[in-house]
Amino acid sequence: MPSRALSDKRPFLLLSILAALAYYYLRASEMPEFYVIPIKGAACAFLAIYCFVRHSSADARLLAWALAACALGDMAIDVDLQIGAMLFFLGHCFAIGLYLRHKRGVLTGSQSWTCGLTLTLTPLIAWLLTRDTEFSWRAGLYGLALGGMAAAAWASDFPRYRVGAGAMLFVISDVLIFAGLGPLSGTFAPEYLVWPIYYLGQFMICTGVIQTLRKRDPELRVVASQET
Repeated sequence: MPSRALSDKRPFLLLSILAALAYYYLRASEMPEFYVIPIKGAACAFLAIYCFVRHSSADARLLAWALAACALGDMAIDVDLQIGAMLFFLGHCFAIGLYLRHKRGVLTGSQSWTCGLTLTLTPLIAWLLTRDTEFSWRAGLYGLALGGMAAAAWASDFPRYRVGAGAMLFVISDVLIFAGLGPLSGTFAPEYLVWPIYYLGQFMICTGVIQTLRKRDPELRVVASQET
């Protein structure tokens, strides 16, 4: 039974990793964007499917919706930056809802400071990095949702050095995007670093949350077979 569960479900993680690697290398190739963009979206889409099949709780569904919104955002952002940002904003809202359902009882002083600084500095940095562009106020508003997501993840009772750290990596990747619109425009850092940092963060969040949910609320899946 365990081996069958692995063969049935965890391949979605493998497919996600393969899609992420394929996109990273194919985006610089001569392959048309019509084919490359869906591969990019597939990376988080497979993580969303993994959430659905690994746990049937409302919490797993919330995370799956968050990842699905991000998958759509990954594709849309290459076509229209604002539509992509709106989809990521929606994904952050789903994620915040999940983390607020799992608030940690008591935060230490350093943990409280980390959450507060993440919530306030993220939108400020987003605005400062894009203040000379037409996207400045939108970047600040988006940064508020992004910072709220990361702060809520850090304050949740999910493993901090997996889920919380993954959320912080998400922040770093988006800060690099903001920098690419401003002071780092035309440099190599946003182009080569954003995707691996972003995907690693999403992968850590997905696996950290689902494995925690399965430990707290194990589900017994019975496979019935008909004998002939």
